[in-house]
Amino acid sequence: VQLQASGGGLVQIGGSLRLSCAASGFTSDSYAIGWFRQAPGKEREGVSCISSVDGSTFYADSVKGRFTISRDNDTNTVYLLMNNLQPDDTAVYYCATAPLYAVTAGPNGCRYHAKDYWGKGTLVTVSS
Repeated sequence: VQLQASGGGLVQIGGSLRLSCAASGFTSDSYAIGWFRQAPGKEREGVSCISSVDGSTFYADSVKGRFTISRDNDTNTVYLLMNNLQPDDTAVYYCATAPLYAVTAGPNGCRYHAKDYWGKGTLVTVSS
């Protein structure tokens, strides 16, 4: 599986960005794909993911109501629309995927437990 993330950049507090993840090479129709982030000096955390089966979406509590994940099945692209960005959202954002059976979701977003694939990150910087 290949994942190519793009769309990061510098934005002011309260601004918006849309990240894109172009995906290819899936060997299964049953997977989750989504976004994780890692801020400087912090552990990586889940942000949001979406199911390939029914389009169910999952969000970390910290981004609910501000971020929206969506997918374009025709182009195998997943998007993350980020609104009302805050300094705490500054991080490298990674697109990743895993089989649905290896995914759990909770207040901290999605977690992948096995057979996960990761793309290179894209940096989002929110300036105060």
